[in-house]
Amino acid sequence: MDFQLTDEQELLRKTVREFAEKVLKPKRFELDRKEEFSIELTKKMGEMGFLGAVRDLCTLSYVIIIEELARVDACHAATVAAHNSLGVGPILHFGSEVQKKKWLPDLCEGKKLWSFGLTEPDAGSDAGNSKTTAVLKDGEWVINGSKIFITNGASSLTAGCTVQAVTGPSTSHCVASSGRAGKELSCILVPQGTFGFTAKEMHHKMVWRSSNTAELYFSNVKVPEENLLGKRGDGFKQMLATLDSGRLGIAAMGLGGAQGAFEEALKYTKERKIFGKSVSTFQANAFKLADCSTEIEAARNLLYKACWAKDNKKPFKLLAAQAKLYCSEVMYRVVNHAVQLHGGYGLMEEYPVAKFYRDQKLLEIGEGTSEVQRLVISRELGCYEDKN
Repeated sequence: MDFQLTDEQELLRKTVREFAEKVLKPKRFELDRKEEFSIELTKKMGEMGFLGAVRDLCTLSYVIIIEELARVDACHAATVAAHNSLGVGPILHFGSEVQKKKWLPDLCEGKKLWSFGLTEPDAGSDAGNSKTTAVLKDGEWVINGSKIFITNGASSLTAGCTVQAVTGPSTSHCVASSGRAGKELSCILVPQGTFGFTAKEMHHKMVWRSSNTAELYFSNVKVPEENLLGKRGDGFKQMLATLDSGRLGIAAMGLGGAQGAFEEALKYTKERKIFGKSVSTFQANAFKLADCSTEIEAARNLLYKACWAKDNKKPFKLLAAQAKLYCSEVMYRVVNHAVQLHGGYGLMEEYPVAKFYRDQKLLEIGEGTSEVQRLVISRELGCYEDKN
């Protein structure tokens, strides 16, 4: 394994960092305060090629984009990560040629966004407990149910959603792939604006205030039978594969956010004077910064190793779960130190570390909680006799 970045990847990092510093940074606090999703900035990220990264670039290059965006603002990093891994990814990997030709050009060029409807009020970590149903009738899927906490689900750029639904009673194939008797789960592409499909923005969030988060409602929503993604009954398997890849994006957000918070803390402690000396010169503070730097470097190596495995078509499920778990929790420790090192100023919203502190929490919850990651890791290690 050689994690030495290519010249192209070094240039990519420089380009994304410059974009984040010059374009996103000046507006991040205002958008956060207003809880406003920026169509303008999203289109600019599309023009930069960020929204087609999962199709056009290797995994490591894609992760570098997310890392550098998150170093400045988690909200825009979340828009790009969710669109790529949860939006474009399933269509790219499981869609028919007709579906790819219909949707991928606009999605990858940043003209439109796509979301993934998995989480429900009673089906989060227990994703197989979906209650949204899709019944095939006269050549159409009739969908009823709801989804919640769906990133990119209700913006004016959103073109549609991949919805996981119960499509019938289980077969032996379904039980084998989902581990849950009684339900056949499938994924269906539902365009925005379809009659009976309502998307409602969610506000008053503690985290990612300027990203688009939605509740989705389906009331006798009808879409053509050919909108089925892949094979009927493969929904749970598709979801698991999608989350494996998506965890790399969440890990990159943790890594980038930790890097950003660390840099703010290092800068502040060097400039802040107490008793005539820089705060960074006090050993207790210097050791905090040393620990942050070390953990960030370890997180970067773990994440890049997971990307290397995926790019080289090697098993990466275990590494992805480890990277997601470790990077999100490293950011937790780093932002705690960063706020502490700022003292009272770290509690003021005009200081970046306060936003980093808030935005971190979702990384331990989204796309599989830290507890779920530990379950995935322990299963991959063979800790349980029955992996289902």
